[in-house]
Amino acid sequence: MTDHTAPTVLARTGGGLGRLTLNRPRAINALDLDMIHQLHAALDAWEDDSEVDVVLLDGAGDRGLCAGGDVRGLAERVTGGHAAETARFFRDEYALNARIAEYPKTFVALADGVTMGGGIGVAGHAAVRIVTERSRLAMPETRIGFTPDVGGTWLLAHAPGRLGEYLGLTGAAMDAADAIYAGFADHFVPSDRLDGLRDALETRADPSSPTELVLLFDETPDGSKLERAREWIDDAFAADTVVGIIERLRARPEAKASATADLLEELSPTGLAVTLESVRRSRELPGLRDALEQEYGLVMWFATTQPDLPEGIRAQVIDKDRSPKWQPATLADLPADVAASALAYRPDTPLWG
Repeated sequence: MTDHTAPTVLARTGGGLGRLTLNRPRAINALDLDMIHQLHAALDAWEDDSEVDVVLLDGAGDRGLCAGGDVRGLAERVTGGHAAETARFFRDEYALNARIAEYPKTFVALADGVTMGGGIGVAGHAAVRIVTERSRLAMPETRIGFTPDVGGTWLLAHAPGRLGEYLGLTGAAMDAADAIYAGFADHFVPSDRLDGLRDALETRADPSSPTELVLLFDETPDGSKLERAREWIDDAFAADTVVGIIERLRARPEAKASATADLLEELSPTGLAVTLESVRRSRELPGLRDALEQEYGLVMWFATTQPDLPEGIRAQVIDKDRSPKWQPATLADLPADVAASALAYRPDTPLWG
């Protein structure tokens, strides 16, 4: 039987290790606001705890670390006009993303299985990021008429070549080799060795650092498909606009390039245009917090002024008819200044305050 009273985040310590387990396995550990607050509380408690040297984040069940944020809840807040609640969720989530990146103790994340959207936010900024043969990492926000956030644009902006534009616009999933190549992960550890790694982190003998311990379990994954596709990705996704990207994809001989063009023509024109500019502007920003601040303005622009976000969630998550009605419906109908308008938007409540 399922214990409905079980906490949604398990926090415990032992042997110098603070272990955090996201515990909503039926939802692939999707993050809600209460889970975000529980993670904050544990990190607050452990920051000055001399008994905790290393923090380890993993997920319950065998499907993934975290499938993302609670998009059903987001859709309810957006359609209900609850802008203040929406802003609070993003503020608290982004503060957690920055906290993980800046945490004074080594933060190790096991991105085993599905790790997408909000899951990237809690794993992608960790000091030591581990993937397995089961890992599937992605920033799939454009699939719901939205834009990558949780610091995702910072990671995308620093991926090799034009992979950031490709991954951000298409929402394509990365396997372990792809994630390491694109800069979303550091080490490949087979899933059947994760328990041994957890034990080693808890019973380690000084002066071994967490990274040195991980290297004992690290293996070399197969080659990255993204690396092999760099030629056509870099060529097409260097175009100035989404329309230009699609034109270049159509001109390529690769079947995957043509399929990518087909995909882009199905996604939200607004989401694509804003995401393209967001990733490119993030390349010019000085740090993660700056990228999070830019993303915060964008997500609140989507949540408070745009119909595509609730429509995308309806089509992909709630009704699952996979037939969203985007407004505007085509890139040709998109105002030329839509990305600039989105990036100029300032929410009522500041992110850092």
